[in-house]
Amino acid sequence: MKIRSIKLREAHKNSNGAGSFCSILWDLQAQHIVTSSSSDPSICIHDPLLLSSAPRILRNHRDGVTSLALSPNSTCLASGSVDHSVKLYKFPGGEFQTNITRFTLPIRVLGFNKSGSMLAAAGDDEGIKLINTIDGSIARVLKGHRGSVTGLGFDPKSEYLASLDSAGTVIVWELQSGRALHTLKGIAPDTGLDFSLMNIVCWSPDGEMLAVPGLKNDVVMYDRDTAEKLFSLRGDHVQRICFLSWSPNGKYMATSGLDRQVLIWDVDQRLDIDRQKFDDVICCMAWKPTGNALAVIDAMGKYGIWDSAVPSSMKSPTEGIPDLQSKNSNGLLFFDEEEVEEPNISGSLSDLGEDSHGESQPTSRKRLRKQSFSDVDEGTSDELSLLPKDASRKRPSHNHKEGIKKRKDVQMRTTTSVGSKLQEAFQPGCTPTQSGKRRFLCYNMLGSITTIEHDGYSHIEIDFHDTGRGPRVPAMTDYFGFTMAALNENGSVFANPCKGEKSMSTLMYRPFSSWANNSEWSMRFEDEEVKVVALGTAWVAAVTSLNFLRIFTEGGLQRNVLSLDGPVVTAVGFGDELAVVTHASPSLPSNDQMLEFRVFNIRHGTQSIRGRLPVTPGSYLSWFGFSEEGKICTFDSKGVLRVFTDQYGGSWLPLFSSTKVRKPEENHWVVGLNANKLFCVVCKSPDTFPQVIPKPVLNLMDLSFPLASSDLGADNLENEFILHNLHLSQINKTIEEMMSTGQDTTSLDDEAFKMDCSLDKCIFKLIASCCNGDKLVRATELVKLLSFEKSVKGAIELAKSLKLPNLAERFTTIQEERLLNESKAATAFLVTNLGSDTSDKSDFMIRKSIPPLESSYDSKPAIPSPSQKLPSPPFMKKGLSEAVAKAGKAKVKQGQTANLENIGEVKNDVQLKNAGEVKNVEVKKTGEESEAKNPFAKSSNKQEKSSLFDSLKKKNVK
Repeated sequence: MKIRSIKLREAHKNSNGAGSFCSILWDLQAQHIVTSSSSDPSICIHDPLLLSSAPRILRNHRDGVTSLALSPNSTCLASGSVDHSVKLYKFPGGEFQTNITRFTLPIRVLGFNKSGSMLAAAGDDEGIKLINTIDGSIARVLKGHRGSVTGLGFDPKSEYLASLDSAGTVIVWELQSGRALHTLKGIAPDTGLDFSLMNIVCWSPDGEMLAVPGLKNDVVMYDRDTAEKLFSLRGDHVQRICFLSWSPNGKYMATSGLDRQVLIWDVDQRLDIDRQKFDDVICCMAWKPTGNALAVIDAMGKYGIWDSAVPSSMKSPTEGIPDLQSKNSNGLLFFDEEEVEEPNISGSLSDLGEDSHGESQPTSRKRLRKQSFSDVDEGTSDELSLLPKDASRKRPSHNHKEGIKKRKDVQMRTTTSVGSKLQEAFQPGCTPTQSGKRRFLCYNMLGSITTIEHDGYSHIEIDFHDTGRGPRVPAMTDYFGFTMAALNENGSVFANPCKGEKSMSTLMYRPFSSWANNSEWSMRFEDEEVKVVALGTAWVAAVTSLNFLRIFTEGGLQRNVLSLDGPVVTAVGFGDELAVVTHASPSLPSNDQMLEFRVFNIRHGTQSIRGRLPVTPGSYLSWFGFSEEGKICTFDSKGVLRVFTDQYGGSWLPLFSSTKVRKPEENHWVVGLNANKLFCVVCKSPDTFPQVIPKPVLNLMDLSFPLASSDLGADNLENEFILHNLHLSQINKTIEEMMSTGQDTTSLDDEAFKMDCSLDKCIFKLIASCCNGDKLVRATELVKLLSFEKSVKGAIELAKSLKLPNLAERFTTIQEERLLNESKAATAFLVTNLGSDTSDKSDFMIRKSIPPLESSYDSKPAIPSPSQKLPSPPFMKKGLSEAVAKAGKAKVKQGQTANLENIGEVKNDVQLKNAGEVKNVEVKKTGEESEAKNPFAKSSNKQEKSSLFDSLKKKNVK
């Protein structure tokens, strides 16, 4: 039998390192997983679709939570604790409702009845309390156990309650009378005082059998009415079973034992059909209400989902769930409360058999077996006489049953169509709340903001990575309970959601320095709450639950309020730009998120970019921000980094995939990136975010495209080629923007020249690989991309040395055609422009009007690919320079001449050795040079200029 590995994530941490009893359960629609631990006072509500996202945490108990229970309609959550209290919450919101009861000793187990109107609670105290959830009253206390009660279960037919104590005694109670029908002593293991693993009882979904852990490492089935032993499930458990769970249709059962195994059983065949081994004992399990999955949690507080727990070749565990609404033991179908009333949403119907409600309760199956039809009590006879005697009782029940089924089908279709989970809003660089621990409100490339909770307030600190640059900011006492923040060089902004009905969401800005006192300001919001905040140059932004984008000035002036098209996901600021991500539409049935991004320029009040934001299928957005160069970047839960560029009319380029570089036990938590590196914190699984202490260590990852495996075997070179093209495209665009405003571009000219050199080196290596791999067509395409004449000469010599004369001839033809075309273009431009323009503007016009002469500044943004027809970049060296110099002798108005004498001549030759295999490319010394020069290095001012435009600028020196 194949053993599969299940990844467990930490939900609750045991401070003492010892095991504790942990609980796990699903809600009705399988949209939430709830976990708790007897060593942790918090309750976590997880999103099963986004397991790595931060859970919603409920902190209302003072001590560990020992038990959880959800009402059947998943609208009410109950929790029991070591602090002796039982609390109720709204679900899934988690709003605390009431302390419904208290005990004098710790609680161990809770359970709702079928309608949710009754809650059974028990523990170390004597007696089981049956609590009416409508008014909180104690309906009855059942006494009979002599030890701690660790297992409870309401009969699905609302007639019995089964309980099990730590001594191994099972008692079956009749709810209508409150008396013990059966007492089975010592049939389960004696757990003593070890409450990290507790005995459990569980009714089958059809209510016909009661499952109890046996004394022989097995599960024993007992008859519903007679409590007789029916059969047992015994397999490969080598230690006692500590938890069991029926599948929703009752066909399968999952059992966990002290041997750290979980077995899946086919109950009808009484055989185990699959199993899983874990590192720690699994102390609680829950079948997914829809689909084929089992949620588990171990004694160390780690939980996970076992997908396809039942082999796909077998019947699904949710197929054919029994319908108990109109089923009775003697074949007569009676109306009970659930049939007569409309489907209950609030869980207000009571099916407890109290004396005052006895007439409304269905007759128990046990009594019906002993009675004839004439012996049915008077109330039931009256009910039967209301129907025509020749009419079958089955027909109205069947019609009503069909009506309920239709409503359920409609509800299921609605759930299927709209049940896909929308990603909740998150703040980039913010980590989830952890009880008693400091966490990050913000962590970016500049610094971090941390907070830790105390009694009624929090302590906030701001630190900069470079202590020499950032100001020293004093710590702050937070009485608002801020949960999100943003940070830049000028200040910080904080916000908190609403807490309760009377508390309002607050936004606060703190500048680091100001000429005026009391420069800090805050805003309060009624009927809405802040979801995310962002910070830029002289502005603050907040997006609220009403889909309002609120923009404030640095001084607190409310500048604008915009309505967004959908619920916000996240937002981030950089300089004058604000980028916001929203939901474009409901997520797809595959749970793929449909997101949209918008970039606003706050200074000018414009929207520069808008479009769809891609994420990897099946993932969600986990980080959003700007690079150091101002490019929008995203990182999703599948580990793919994307950067937005202007190429192809505006596209997202995947520049990094963590699945190719990380180890299986690692997760990447992104902080930021620059042009070449990704900055992230490597977290050990199952952690997906770093702790404040110890201080996170930033790791630098190389950016790389997710390229296909090339037949050339030069993936690294191809990746370098695309990256260099991308960087050169960005530099060229910046040069164009600066030229349009008349700014000096000298520094960028040098940077573009260096990038051209690097690109030529990469292309030359690719040409060599193509020659060795007999990819001659691809080599010809690459030669057309070379920027420098001497690079093409080197390629020609390379082809000759490898004894590829036809290829060398093609390279030579390409060189001659380009030199001829560039000579004609340069001559035509200088004759038509320099002869008529005598102003200083001629310099700018040359650069602006003839981009083909700028070999280092090719402004075309498209990244060339081997499948495209690749353009031939012009040369900047010997051939082009001579042509331009000759044409430049023509005089312009006012006696000015174009001084082109400073364009040097390339004197380096490329010698290629070891024909047949490229070993090395050497540059020979020429003239009186004392050392070899790089053929791609920028020449010094004494020999030649790097750019044609540097020479042309000197025509107006005087």
